[in-house]
Order: sequence, then C-alpha cells, then structure tokens
Amino acid sequence: MEHCDLLVVNIAELVTAPVSTQARHGLAMSELVQIKDAALAVEGERIAAVGPRRQLEKQFQPVEIVDVKARAVVPGFVDPHTHAAWAGIRAGEFEQRIAGASYMEIMAAGGGILSTVQATRAADLSQLMAETGARLERMLTYGTTTAEIKTGYGLDLANERKMLDAIHMLDAQYDLDLVPTFLGAHAVPSEYKGNPDAYVDSVVEEMLPDLGTMIYTVNTETAGSYRQGAAQFCDVFCERGVFDVEQTRRILEAAKGHGLALKLHVDEFEPMGGTSLAVELGATSVDHLVRTGDKELQLLAGSATIAVVLPGTPFGLGQSHYAPARKLIDYGGAVALATDLNPGTSWCESMPMMMALATRMMRMTPAEALTAATLNAAYAIGFGRSIGALAPGYQADFVILESADYRDLTYRYGTNPVAAVYKKGRRVRNLCGSY
Repeated sequence: MEHCDLLVVNIAELVTAPVSTQARHGLAMSELVQIKDAALAVEGERIAAVGPRRQLEKQFQPVEIVDVKARAVVPGFVDPHTHAAWAGIRAGEFEQRIAGASYMEIMAAGGGILSTVQATRAADLSQLMAETGARLERMLTYGTTTAEIKTGYGLDLANERKMLDAIHMLDAQYDLDLVPTFLGAHAVPSEYKGNPDAYVDSVVEEMLPDLGTMIYTVNTETAGSYRQGAAQFCDVFCERGVFDVEQTRRILEAAKGHGLALKLHVDEFEPMGGTSLAVELGATSVDHLVRTGDKELQLLAGSATIAVVLPGTPFGLGQSHYAPARKLIDYGGAVALATDLNPGTSWCESMPMMMALATRMMRMTPAEALTAATLNAAYAIGFGRSIGALAPGYQADFVILESADYRDLTYRYGTNPVAAVYKKGRRVRNLCGSY
C-alpha cells in the first residue's frame, strides 16, 4: 500500500473541473468530473489521488482519516479580482446612490474611490492590515483559498508601496494565498485633478520603475510563504472620466516592459474599446465587461484572454444590467467569476454568493459557475496548473460543503454552504463540528 498523510473518505460526491493546459472555454465549462462515494488522498501539500472510496482505501495507508459524513467536496474557491486592502467605509455614499446619485457622479464630486484613497493614506500599515485581515478571515470562511488583491487606494508611490507591503505581509500571515496586482491607475488623485496625463507620467516614470522591480523576501522561519516581486499584475481602470484607451495602453506597455502580466477594468459603465486593447496586448484577463458590445465579445471569446465577470457589482449598485456571461460562453469564451470585493460597490466576501448571482442574473449553469469560480479563476491569476482543481499534483485546497449536492452552492443563497476548508492539505476552518 502507498503512504499518504490524509485520506478524506465518505464523500457523497467529489466535483471538479477537469484539469487542462488552459482555461476551460465555451461549453467545455459545463464539463465536470463527478465521483460518487469518493475519497481524496493528500501527501504533503498536494493531492495524491482522487477516486472511488473503496479503491483509495485499498491503495493508501494514511496517517489520518477524515470522514466527511456524506458531504460534497469541491476545490477551494479562487477569487481573481478583489480590492480587499483598504481602510474606512463609504456607507454614506450607499445612501446617496439610493437617493439617485450615480457612481460616476459621486466620484466626480471627489467621493468614491478618492474617499477611500483619503482614508487609506491616513491609515498606518498596522491599521490597514487589521482592517484587511478581517475581510480575509471572512473570505476563508466562505471557502476562498486563493485571492488576487489590487492596490489602487494609495495613488502615490509611498502609499502604493504601503499597500503592497500590507498584501505581502498578510500573505505570510494568513491561510489564503494572495496574488498582488498593482493598480496605481485606479483613479486620478485629487492633486492631479484636471491633469490626468501628468498622473499617467507619474505611474509610468516613477511608480512602475520602483514597484515593478522590487523584490520581496519574507523570512520563512517566521512566515509560511513568500513571493518574489512586489506585484504579479498591472491593472488599469479604463473608463470614461478615469483613464482613456491611449493612457491605458501607455501604462500597460510600460508594465509589460517591467515584466508584469496585464489585467484591465473595462466597460463597467460605457464601452470604450478597452476589451480590444486587452486582447491585443495579451492580457491575462479583462474584467467587468458589463457594456461590452457583440463584436468585442466575439473577439474576446476567440482569444486566450479570460473574461472575469463580477455580478456583485451591478447587484451592489442596484442595476439590472449584468455582464453577458451566457453570450460569452456561447461564443466560446473562457469566463471566471470574482467578488470585486471593495468598499464602494461590492462589499461581499462570498464566492458562493457570486455563483448564486451568476446563475440567476447571467444565466450560467451551476457547472459553469463552479468552473468559473475554481479552475478558470485560477487561470485568470496565472495559477491554473497548480490550483483550482482536484487532481493528482494539484495543491490540496478543497472545501467540504454542508450538503451532499454541489449544486446547493448556487441553489441556496444568503447563507454559508461551507462546512470546512482545507488549505495545502491542512484544515484551516471548521464551521461544522459534527464531522
């Protein structure tokens, strides 16, 4: 018999997207591996095997056995678009929107992103980490085991660096793996009001040369992991009243020169051609896509760039128009889901809630939603060959559901369907003490 550290047994159904060398596209997003009466073997931090329970019980001699009592098991969720690091709240703006003010009107008046910039600049590193850490705890409770986090509430070199410091230190301290994205072009700060080109100069000539070449090393004797490079991605908010297509191109081309992979916020409020730019530049993902037209959707669907849709944002804004995920999938595109966790439009840490919204408001099937929240989301942050699926060699990040049916992730909403969370083969959250 083979040795393994952990054998998880009595799984009602083990459900995962099949592994592939790229994100799942089109109708392939609905194809799942479903094993009834399953087991999962873990050796070290990685999955050794998945299969029928009787087969794995004969194959492995485990150090520990966990009986999940006929519950379903799915991969840990991957959240590929968050703004989880910030200080302060914007509840007053929520009331303004209820009274009829638009997001862009509030932003133009100095609120919105700039309000959070003011609070984040005023916060010291410890306060920023404490506020962000509380959100990471909730994300983990809802089954998220890996998340991207953007900067973008500093908007100057010192404060963008402070945000990256916080992200890297939190990555070392928490059970989630965090992937940092530089979003210095999130808004034009108040000191550059009326002169966005000068701020783009600052991003390109000051911030990217500094932050794009920084190397982080965390003492592995006191922290569990480290990542080299201050940021893995560079993102830009390409939207009318923020950064136009040519300004976006300039920033992203500079970022590529510093070795950063690319992401874009596009077409959240108006179509501007940012989707075409993302495909042209080979961006890893292009996000929001609420107002993207058919021609660009078809272009995107035929490319390797992943569409990250964010149903929590129109829901949070009280809007009825959502990104056309159904159309993108039918065109043959690769779609990922994310929370867009942020203080202005989508303060929600729950990936299951995003899956529930995606099935109702975007007409995705439960199978497509699971693929979008796991394997495709992992590819949207560059890690699709190591996380996001339950298969031999993949990191042992998995979620035990309260239910025996994975479809309860989308069928139910407003509650937490998670019973326990495992990260790298270790139980990091137990929300149901009965197993």
